[in-house]
This record gives sequence, C-alpha cells and structure tokens, in this order.
Amino acid sequence: MNRRELLRSIALLTGATVVGGEFLLSGCKNPAAGSLQLSPAMINLLNEVAETILPATDTPGAKAAAVGDFMKVMVSDCYTKEQQDVFVKGITDIDKKAQASTQQTFLNCTPEQRHALLTSLEKEAKAYNEAREDKKAPAHYYTLMKQLTLWGFFTSKTGMTETLRHLPVPGRYDGNAPYSKGEKAWAE
Repeated sequence: MNRRELLRSIALLTGATVVGGEFLLSGCKNPAAGSLQLSPAMINLLNEVAETILPATDTPGAKAAAVGDFMKVMVSDCYTKEQQDVFVKGITDIDKKAQASTQQTFLNCTPEQRHALLTSLEKEAKAYNEAREDKKAPAHYYTLMKQLTLWGFFTSKTGMTETLRHLPVPGRYDGNAPYSKGEKAWAE
C-alpha cells in the first residue's frame, strides 16, 4: 500500500481529509520537524484518549498499539508549527474540559465520563471544522487526535494482526470472496 492509498483509506474511515496529508505525501519535509516536545504525561493522556476512541474489547485497544507515541512522532515530524500549536493546546484543553464537567482530570474520569467528554468534543469539532472559512487553517484538535488514533492503530502490528484479518504473504486476488456478517475486515 502506498501513501496515497493509505491517506484515502484514513479519509474514508474518518469521513474527512487527513490533516497534514500534504506533508505525508512529500515525505514529511517539514521545517518545523522535530521542534515539538511532548512530555510522558502528555503521551499518556493521548494514549487514554485513543483508548477511549478505540477501546479494548475481545481485541486490543489503541493503548496496546502505543498510539500516543505514534501521534507524537507524526505531529512532531509532519505537522506545521501552526498545527502543532493547535494539537498541544488541545491536550491541555481536554483536561480543562474534564475539570469543568467532572471536577477531575481526564485520566481520573470514569470510562463513561471520558466517552461523554469525547462525544461533546466530536460535536464541537464538527461544528468548528464546518464553520472554518479558511480551509487551510488547522482543523479542530480533536479531529487531529481522532484521525491519528485511527491511522496509528490500524497501521500498527497490533491493529493489523490482532484486530483485522491478516495474511502475512499476499494470496491470490478473489473479488468474490465470501463474507459472513461479523467477520473481521482484511488487512494486507
């Protein structure tokens, strides 16, 4: 799979274009690359946000795939300084919103409280992104986090081999492969 196909897949998963996609296609030649420093506490928060978006069930969740570390690398190496600023502001904003609604940090919230907070952020992000007049301006920070969560998880070894059906060696193409409801999707 090449980068363009991967970006199209992520766009289909999230229903939007991938923020920072132009840098991914150009090999992340970003002048701001490497300038972002995220603390271990911030990465832990990102892992917990990702785990709330893709929780562990009978398969591993986003935290098992170390999605927080993936986000750190992608934001640091591929996002513009403006996008990085929005992303970092979002990390602190999540805790502020958790404090305002539950009187505790995001990490101390129950799974139900975390889900409710992220659901409200999803609505806020959708309204914000639709109202943006300058479409080149950074998207809402939650949009960035959700896209990176999906991308990081479904391209990780954990996501590809334990969540999706995986063939380590590509087999023959079968455009009429039988599918039963509830089967895992293919990952090659």
